[in-house]
Amino acid sequence: MIDFTKKINILPRWIIASLDGSILFGSAVFAFFLRVNFDWSSMESFDVFRGAMVYLLTGLTAMFFTKSYVGIVRHTGLKDGMLLLKTIAISGISIGILNFFLANVMDGRHILPFSVMIIASVLSLFLLIIYRLLVKDIFRKIKGTTKNLPERRVLIYGAGEAGSLTHQAIEKDSQFRFFTLGYLDDDPSKKGKKINGKPVFGGLDQLDGLVAAFGIKELIIAILDLHPSRKREIIDQCIALDVHALTIPPVNQWVGGGIHSGAIREVHIEDLLGRDSISLKNERVTEYISGKAVLVTGAAGSIGSELCIQIARANPSFLIMLDRAESPLHDHEIRLCHQFEGLMVHTVLGDVTEEKTLDKIFREYMPEVIFHAAAYKHVPMMEKYPTEAIKCNVMGTKLLADLAVHFGVEKFVLVSTDKAVNPTNVMGASKRLAEMYVQSLDADLGHPNGQNTKFITTRFGNVLGSNGSVIPLFKEQIKNGGPLTVTDPLVTRFFMTIPEACELVLEAAVMGNGGEIFVFDMGDPIKIIDLAKKMIYLSGKKLDTDIKIRFTGLRQGEKLYEEVLNEEEKALKTHHEKIKIAQVNPGYYEKVNSGILELQHLLEKESEMTLVAQMKKMVPEYLSKVSRFEVLDKQKLVK
Repeated sequence: MIDFTKKINILPRWIIASLDGSILFGSAVFAFFLRVNFDWSSMESFDVFRGAMVYLLTGLTAMFFTKSYVGIVRHTGLKDGMLLLKTIAISGISIGILNFFLANVMDGRHILPFSVMIIASVLSLFLLIIYRLLVKDIFRKIKGTTKNLPERRVLIYGAGEAGSLTHQAIEKDSQFRFFTLGYLDDDPSKKGKKINGKPVFGGLDQLDGLVAAFGIKELIIAILDLHPSRKREIIDQCIALDVHALTIPPVNQWVGGGIHSGAIREVHIEDLLGRDSISLKNERVTEYISGKAVLVTGAAGSIGSELCIQIARANPSFLIMLDRAESPLHDHEIRLCHQFEGLMVHTVLGDVTEEKTLDKIFREYMPEVIFHAAAYKHVPMMEKYPTEAIKCNVMGTKLLADLAVHFGVEKFVLVSTDKAVNPTNVMGASKRLAEMYVQSLDADLGHPNGQNTKFITTRFGNVLGSNGSVIPLFKEQIKNGGPLTVTDPLVTRFFMTIPEACELVLEAAVMGNGGEIFVFDMGDPIKIIDLAKKMIYLSGKKLDTDIKIRFTGLRQGEKLYEEVLNEEEKALKTHHEKIKIAQVNPGYYEKVNSGILELQHLLEKESEMTLVAQMKKMVPEYLSKVSRFEVLDKQKLVK
């Protein structure tokens, strides 16, 4: 079918002005007739033509100043209506002033009686708005019928302002012909009412009936402050009913104060965290970081790069970024310098295990705060290469911490993991050893008069979207048509977003007085199988029909579930309800240090089994799972 809308050009402004002028003139004439109740004999007492011409000329003059004829008629909105109201008001006031002048100065009669002016103003305003809306509606209908657009029948969840704007946005869509059936809303007082001519059916309990009755295939979630647990309930209901869920962007992403149809997006898995998204927004962080020289290790990684961005916002005197990954570090430097013009930044391509590199950084830049995010983190990989885990995660941390003390760094923040709690793998045990060292070192220093380096640790769970995490893996597998690989149907994990993780680390730098291990309330753990199912659904695919899930078995060293505290640890409250301090015995520095020095000695000559045995000796709760090192636990039991 031919799309006639492509042949319709925007009308010249003079044509719009002529149409508006015709309405003004006709309204004035009709107002005279209405004034005399259509009594033709009474019309002789009025100069109708002169009065209508005066109303026309004053109206056109007002239009010239308000530019009410400039807008595109088929895109008429509230602002255009207000502009027309302003035009008519200016015209009416002008005629009122003219009448006053004629009656009191020229001793003549009113050129346009007050009653006629009121009638003409109301009528002309009504007609000017109505004809614009009619053109808009006709154009939309012609556009919908001439284009062979696919139809999408939708419900909007949220009968508030955001829901109303969403309806208006999709009505203008040029790629689909949307038919909005109505609204759903949690507020029972809105049930039975109408918004934009569409009914509010009620709450979520109405969804199944509406799907069955009208064949609805899509639901747009248009509530900006919807609780994540409620959003998860809506998504679960949509999954059960085979309804595709979409959502609107945050209000700070609206263009020109409204929503456009292209901004309506798929629901992201990050939207479905089973708790409130935690945002600290602590001004003390900015106050503390501002003007300080800050070193971030692992600066090109998922956590490190976001830390650098948040630190850059706080206006440090100098930001030093250390990483061994050349290309990611180079790319991150370019992005950061582009985003923060004037930021004093220096990138160092090096390793936290290289003493010469670290010594040079401390002597040249004298960092005052260190965020140590550099680490090997992949459990199966570190199970294969325990020597590398010990070199980076343990020895690298010890070297950096010792230099921090030597050069008088204010604070040293260690980024740790929940896998350090009751570790079942080399990676978790190596991070626990790093925790033990910095905590015992802090206790040994004692901080006389508040001096010396304060060592602080943060623990959190899996980070959504981080390099090598399950979310990017599932996305790639979905892109390739599946299957999605899940290790075990019972495996669960705690999740948080990258910005949340980094805010916790920065908050720890401010809150910490030395020796603390900060843990994060991450809500309930999420089953990975449920995560996989939701990601398949959110991608618009169907489980088992389009994408299958395959179970591969637990990998080396992998747990079924993670913990943030072990049985002997208790948690103290802080000023923030979501952040707690784990009460962990710091241990004796001499004992921990000698154990790590023994590890360092074993690195040079002994086997991996001997190395891991030493780790198990230092971390008694370390019990291997699905690993070749389980034999060491059995030997311990025999003894």
